Amino acid sequence: MELTAGHVWLMVAAALVLFMTPGLAFFYGGMTRAKAALNMMMMSFISIGMVGVVWVLWGASMSSGEGFMQIVGNPFATFGLEGVTSPDGLIKVGYAATFAIITVALISGAIADRAKFGAWTVFVPVWVTLVYCPLAYMVWGGGLFGPEGAIGKALGPAIDFAGGTVVHINAGVAALILVLIIGNRKGFGKDPNHRPHNIPFVMLGAAILWFGWFGFNGGAATTAEQGGLIWVNTLAAPAAAMLGWLITERIRDGHPTSLGAASGVVAGLVAITPACANVSPVGALCLGAAAGAASALAVGLKFRWGFDDSLDVVGVHLVSGIIGTVALGFIALPVEGAGGGLFYGGGFAQLWAQLAVAGIAIAYSAILTAVIALAIHKTMGFRVSQEQEVVGVDLSLHAETAYEFGVGGHGGSFQPLHELITGRPAADGAAAPVDAASNGKKTAAAGKESVGA
Repeated sequence: MELTAGHVWLMVAAALVLFMTPGLAFFYGGMTRAKAALNMMMMSFISIGMVGVVWVLWGASMSSGEGFMQIVGNPFATFGLEGVTSPDGLIKVGYAATFAIITVALISGAIADRAKFGAWTVFVPVWVTLVYCPLAYMVWGGGLFGPEGAIGKALGPAIDFAGGTVVHINAGVAALILVLIIGNRKGFGKDPNHRPHNIPFVMLGAAILWFGWFGFNGGAATTAEQGGLIWVNTLAAPAAAMLGWLITERIRDGHPTSLGAASGVVAGLVAITPACANVSPVGALCLGAAAGAASALAVGLKFRWGFDDSLDVVGVHLVSGIIGTVALGFIALPVEGAGGGLFYGGGFAQLWAQLAVAGIAIAYSAILTAVIALAIHKTMGFRVSQEQEVVGVDLSLHAETAYEFGVGGHGGSFQPLHELITGRPAADGAAAPVDAASNGKKTAAAGKESVGA
């Protein structure tokens, strides 16, 4: 088969979406404390590795094809992509994989600074298999919410063009469940050191996410007209959301912030995701402004309600995901064979469909995530020790640090932390010598030891 412009665009779009996960790593990494930045970024990167393997082996098969009770596809139908040989099929598998990757990576921001990396590497493939793949099948793979699905026939097909339900509501609910199970960070709401340590990283990450989102939303466009509408809407909604967030900050706090600008962009991108091909540009502006203001207000609730959603996954992805999904019941444009949203004279049919897909997705993700997370938490443990959290998960889990302050650029762990990092007591007589010229402090050369120990 000849390589067409459509094939090329879908491969480019898939590359853009894959690039979003390193962008997310910068976005999240900058929002954490300096001593947890590498761990946070690693949680995104390991998601690429693990989901990439799962998707090739059984994930792609579970999210499409013949299914079980319209809930999930057969994992063995095309296990290892056996029989998937056409360019169209393989390119679509690759494109779909990037969505699964970033969905689970999004969850990690809620449990920053305190989750065991080993537990996360168990959670990722299990959650993608039992939560993401079935929900993707129900919405996109011909399952319950599709035109031939039981709920789709009863209420009409739900609209989720690029993942408001499958990606953002799903990840936001899972993030909330993990936070409730793992618990809050030490000093949550009191320790000022929990503030983001590198706002330029946050803004760089937001820029990469916005760039990649044009592939995220536009990859599935079927016509030039639809592609143009998606592109403009993906520009308009986050732009309006950024302004909505900053205005809300200005009124509430007295000043707009750089973190608010970056978070507002992401909130608008989340809200337009399910609606990008089904609302007008003016509708996208209204949707973005509403999502930006609502998420700005929602992120403050974690302090009032006492749950430590570290990097605002719930406040941004769950809240804006619900807004974007449900808003389609009001502002969806009429299309051939469908009446559109309530504001376009389409009646309540689309609204009921959108409420149903959002509600069932919330319940499904919450229940399955709770089962998975509790199983991990009660067996291997999902949370680091208090000592490891205080030292910092970068050093205690990875024996690395993102930054070196005053040690001549040398990496590594320090003698008092040897047992914490390696699990072995320090050798007798290994104490570092004291340099008289350093006012009694250990010298940098003697005080460090190889992280390879």
